[in-house]
Amino acid sequence: MFSFKVDEKIEIQLFQQEHKNELFSLIDKNREHLRKWLLWVDKRQSPEGLEPVISAWLTNYANNNGFDGGIRYNGTLVGMIGLHYIDWKNRATSIGYLLAENAQGKGIMTKTVRALANYLFEKLNLNRIEIQAAVNNVKSLAIPRRLGFTEEGIKREGQWLYDHYEDLILFSMLKSDWKQLK
Repeated sequence: MFSFKVDEKIEIQLFQQEHKNELFSLIDKNREHLRKWLLWVDKRQSPEGLEPVISAWLTNYANNNGFDGGIRYNGTLVGMIGLHYIDWKNRATSIGYLLAENAQGKGIMTKTVRALANYLFEKLNLNRIEIQAAVNNVKSLAIPRRLGFTEEGIKREGQWLYDHYEDLILFSMLKSDWKQLK
């Protein structure tokens, strides 16, 4: 099983079927917090409902086409992070993430995204990483800004959310930029 140590307190762990109850609990406890930004939250109504989703994530990982993993802080599942798709021809990917409301403000996501970006550039030899976040999602926007990602622009009405479209800000980091920041 894929596991990636970010630091002494933070680890990324590939989701397996055995994590479905724990993942559902994280989603359910943070439902109101997460549904402000994520349409799929309301679709997750039971641990069993996560089985096909986790299977799809494992297939992506087995096909070397991204991953979805849990973020553990001192052993407790507090969030998730993943690569939506890896475009091997152009050596590019995009990162998505979420964090439990009670885990915010500890630097967990910034450290996790930094470590993952470093891995993607150094070990997988990718050239470009993208992050998108809704224009009003201040905490999510802070991550790429804090890490020096370039704000490329706004994807107008880039995401449907329940009853309206949300504008998204697109950020990118190139391998050459990342090397200069280190």
